[in-house]
Order: sequence, then structure tokens, then C-alpha cells
Amino acid sequence: MAELLRLLLQVSEKAANVARVCRQEAALFQLLVQEKTGDDKNKKFVQDFKTLADVVIQEVIRHDVGAQFPEMVGFIHGEESNKFENGLGESVTVTVRGTEEETAALLAAVLDGDLTAAALLARAIHQDPATVDASADGLTVPLSPSELGIWIDPIDATSQYIEGREEVLEEGHLSPSGLHCALVLIGVYLRSTGEPVMGVINQPFNHKEPAGGSWQGKLFWGVSYGDLNVCSVSQPKTGPEGRRALSVVLSSSEKQVVKDTLASLCGPEKLMYASGAGYKILCVIQGLADAYVLSEGSTFKWDSCAPHALLRALGGGVVDLTKSLKCSSEAKVELTYHQPCAEGKGADRWANYGGLVAYGDCSQLSSIIGALRGKL
Repeated sequence: MAELLRLLLQVSEKAANVARVCRQEAALFQLLVQEKTGDDKNKKFVQDFKTLADVVIQEVIRHDVGAQFPEMVGFIHGEESNKFENGLGESVTVTVRGTEEETAALLAAVLDGDLTAAALLARAIHQDPATVDASADGLTVPLSPSELGIWIDPIDATSQYIEGREEVLEEGHLSPSGLHCALVLIGVYLRSTGEPVMGVINQPFNHKEPAGGSWQGKLFWGVSYGDLNVCSVSQPKTGPEGRRALSVVLSSSEKQVVKDTLASLCGPEKLMYASGAGYKILCVIQGLADAYVLSEGSTFKWDSCAPHALLRALGGGVVDLTKSLKCSSEAKVELTYHQPCAEGKGADRWANYGGLVAYGDCSQLSSIIGALRGKL
């Protein structure tokens, strides 16, 4: 497991480099966007874009993990189809080839023969990242890679990535939008139960270097299995006066009844809004909000698997809101990641249909569920 975690940290940083390279060239970036259609379209958005960066990042992770752990091939799932249509109407299946030159040649077909852009991307794909956090070396978990599956969200909050607004992150505060909401998410789950056991979150656009102005990222990771709970993030500390008033992060498009109910529970000043499902759960992980509530089935397994594992390592979790509302007051139904919804098609087979609550503290979860029971 230490080897797998180390590899996921490395490939997430390689993925982050790809995301940064794709944003550095404005002309290149314009070539990298095409609209999702049909069963792959997230119906929550009027325009939901799939970028070549998404596809490339997903295939980099799939390639590198499969090469080191062949027993996981077939259980590495992602948000994106790896078929991409170029400007000439030709369909190209994007894969990572054995050499930088071979990958560049394939990408040139996607990029309508733009050899310069293809070479730039291929270099990022095949370049080994700088040394990443190795504090998990020696981690012992009685699990084999053959028991595990992976969910990849190559760029969560793609709309924020495309828009590219550069906000400054304030220490101790969440920000509602901007490039920092775009995250690379890699979640590991048990094939037998769907339990999330490991998560890596890479925030490619965390801050800019004052000297060169280049973007630098930040890594977050966690492992939770049995009695072992290890996380790169420390649990939020409670002040001497006790726990502060409950704060909740929501989507701005959340139902009014949910907003009104939670405003009565927490106070309207304790409701916050942010972009990206992954970023909102990361806010809970970092203690910037106590919970994230979503009443719609507009998130997917790839959105929640990685951050769910980190929250479990910190004593929290992510529950199915609809199922939890139907249970007794103390019961909670955690999300699982191994089975599709039979009634769904395409991407919708992997939707978190019942909505969700991401929480850091069980008593606060109980308060939220209690307040919403009978309202939805």
C-alpha cells in the first residue's frame, strides 16, 4: 500500500503538470476543448466541457498504475471516454505510448497536426515529477492491489479550469471559485465492499511563485482501513471555548428549502458557497467548513471517492443523504464505490443519486440530518 500510495502521489503530480502546461498556452488551450454530448454529458450544466487535458491526465494515471500494478488493470475507472474528435472530424483514441515521440505522434492527430503543441504535452506526460511527499513510506496495510479499484477524476471543476480565474487563497478561508477549485482526484476502494480506503487530491493551482509567476500545487492524501487512519491533513483543532457554530458549504444552485433549513440551523452567515464537488469536500477536510450538503444526484463516484477516504481517516465520512433521511436518527449510510446504479445510462450509472453530506464530525452530521428530515 505504501508503494501504491507513493505511485498515486507521483502520477497525480504528473497529472497536475499536464493541467498546468495546458493552461500556459492560450492558443493551445482553445484547441483542447470540446463539448460533451449524449450519455457523457452532466445534465447539471448547460455547457459541460471535456478537455484533452482531462483525457490525457486520466490515461497517464491509468497507464502508470497499470504498468506497476497489472493486477489492477480493468479496475481503473475514470470520468472520461478516451475517444477525442479533432477539428477534422476524425475520432482518435488517446493512450499513453511507450515513448515520448510515439505519444506526441498520437496527440498530433488530435491536435490537427500541431506538432509543437503535441510535443509539449508529450513531454509533460513522460516527464518524471519532482520528489513527492514520502511520509507514508513504510505504511503497512493488509490489502493487496488485486483487492482494489480506482476512481479518477482527472480535472474536477472543469468549468473553473476552463474559465481560469486566478483567485488568491486566504489562509483559513474558502474561496467560491477560481482555478484553485480544479483538482486531480484519485480514489482507491475495496472491490468487495466499495469502501474507500485511500485518496489522493492534487490541487495544481494552489499558489503562484512570487519570483517566476509559475503555478505551484499542493498534495493531500489519506488512508483509512480497519484501525489504521493516516492523513496528511491534521484534524481541525477545537478552541478553548468549544466547537464553533456549525458551518456548511453548498452549491449556489442548491434547493431553497435546503438553504432555508440550514440557515435556521446554523445561521445564514454560516452558509458558504463554492465551486466543484471535490473542492467543497476538501474544504471540509481542511476544516474550512464543517459539512458539505448536496440534495441533488449531480455528483459521481469519481468526484467523491478520493476525498471520502481522507475524511474517513479524519473520523468523518460521506453519506447518502436520501438514504440517511430514511434511517433511524443514529444510522448513517456511507457512499460506496463498487456497484453501478442499474437504472442509469452512461455516466449516470455512477451518479450519487441520493445526494450527499460530507462531514467531519458525527454529531454535526446528526444535526444536519435531523434538520432536513421531513423537508426533502
